[in-house]
Amino acid sequence: MTHTLELSEELVERIDSHRDEEQSREEFVEELVSIYETEGAFLQEGYSE
Repeated sequence: MTHTLELSEELVERIDSHRDEEQSREEFVEELVSIYETEGAFLQEGYSE
């Protein structure tokens, strides 16, 4: 089943600034989800526990 998400223009610009030129937005989001599932959380620069 396919779902449609509405994203703000600002978020689309942020996504586009991080993804590779040949990478679709969907592929980029899939990669983020895979990283999250593997690591349990997204890593942030300057973050320490």
